[in-house]
Amino acid sequence: MKIVKISTLLLAGLGITACVTNPVTGRTSLQFANDSEIATAAAAEYKTTLSSSKVITGTADANRVKNVGAKIKNAAYAYYKSIGRESALSGYNWEFNLIQDAQLNAWCMPGGKVAFYTGILPVCKDDNGIAVVMGHEVSHALAGHGNERISQAMVAQYGGSLLGGTISNGQWAGIFEKVYPVGAQVGLLAYGRKQESEADEMGLQLMAMAGYDPRTATTFWQRMEASSTGSRQPEFLSTHPNPANRIADLNADMPKALQYYKAAGGKL
Repeated sequence: MKIVKISTLLLAGLGITACVTNPVTGRTSLQFANDSEIATAAAAEYKTTLSSSKVITGTADANRVKNVGAKIKNAAYAYYKSIGRESALSGYNWEFNLIQDAQLNAWCMPGGKVAFYTGILPVCKDDNGIAVVMGHEVSHALAGHGNERISQAMVAQYGGSLLGGTISNGQWAGIFEKVYPVGAQVGLLAYGRKQESEADEMGLQLMAMAGYDPRTATTFWQRMEASSTGSRQPEFLSTHPNPANRIADLNADMPKALQYYKAAGGKL
């Protein structure tokens, strides 16, 4: 039986320490799972998702998704390089695919595997709206939210057994499937409120760095909230912050984003 090594733990009882600091937001989080293992598992799930979905290629919408994704990815790389952190992105293998599906949804797996559903495009309206969604989802990957959620689940489920420094491959697979239930068509929405708020903040900065107007983020989220029918929210909003709080937080982060936007050639 294969054993997955947990090599980055500094253990004192269960005082597990492997803090990672987000270079855009400054938030620290516990991430001790193996990024390579996560990316490999994510790539396999992504391939399965694409094989069972209708992937749209060669259309104007599909090209827009790819182009916006590439610009945000390139902006992230430029920023990480400017602060000497480009090595943190060496394990990413980006893909941006448009999937025919009425869900108002999009997601990005660890390692940079993006799925954008056609159902959310009318809410996006234009490239700025696509950039809001793309920036948010790419931020989940760049911030290591998958590693954070997996690390939390490992501690919660296995606790003291982590003291041995290993868990079995079967245990690891079970953890991954709980955090990323892609096969259930839920998308990658098993994140907490803190992670969603961080993805909002980081995504706002990234879209601005890529030359997209960050001021359009507030109107996008208002349109998304308006798309809710009765008490049922789109999956994309299922674990997200209160709409009023989200808008307030975006407005608080806006001055910094506008500086990036101006530096990228945007007009204020």
